[in-house]
Amino acid sequence: QVQLVESGGGLVQAGGSLRLSCAASGRTFSSEAMGWFRQATGREREFVAAISWRGVSTYNSDSVKGRFTISRDNAKNTVYLQMNSLKPEDTAVYYCAVAGIPQTMGVDRREYDYWGQGTQVTVSS
Repeated sequence: QVQLVESGGGLVQAGGSLRLSCAASGRTFSSEAMGWFRQATGREREFVAAISWRGVSTYNSDSVKGRFTISRDNAKNTVYLQMNSLKPEDTAVYYCAVAGIPQTMGVDRREYDYWGQGTQVTVSS
């Protein structure tokens, strides 16, 4: 049974940093892209960042470009999201996800088959 477990969320002041982790179990995902999405209250889930299966390529949404960095460690079956210069508008539940088709990387949540339960990030002003 595949499980994705996020950790590292919390409350931080604007301008601060957090590092999210997502550990996968049940199978390895060394051939699949992984991504982070977020959902603020009353809004749809939106793409944040993705990383290719070997970690060579990454893609960030415009709203986090230059502030967030996605990385992965395939030996640990884990993906990370380093978030710097946080803003109140970054407040949301953050979800990690694994792409459904090997060796593809997209920004549409429908391309991702496995999801974590989410971790809350709250940025105070």
